[in-house]
Amino acid sequence: MNPSQYMVIDLNIHPDEYLRHYRGKVTQVVCRARDGRTVRFPSALLQRHVTHDGVHGTFRLEFDNNFKLIAFNRVHPSSSV
Repeated sequence: MNPSQYMVIDLNIHPDEYLRHYRGKVTQVVCRARDGRTVRFPSALLQRHVTHDGVHGTFRLEFDNNFKLIAFNRVHPSSSV
């Protein structure tokens, strides 16, 4: 995969902040990737990664040549990004 076709982000979203996303008051997550690029994606992608502590961890966003998101996955600490 071409390195320009993925981004790695670190998220640290408090449970109260996540509730704003879950309830639809906020529909997009905007954050900065590790390489400095800004990324925006739908809050709904967080649902399968939420715990009672919120959403925490490192994630990899993969997208096609038209910048359409094709995958959003948690990166496990033992794997390389």
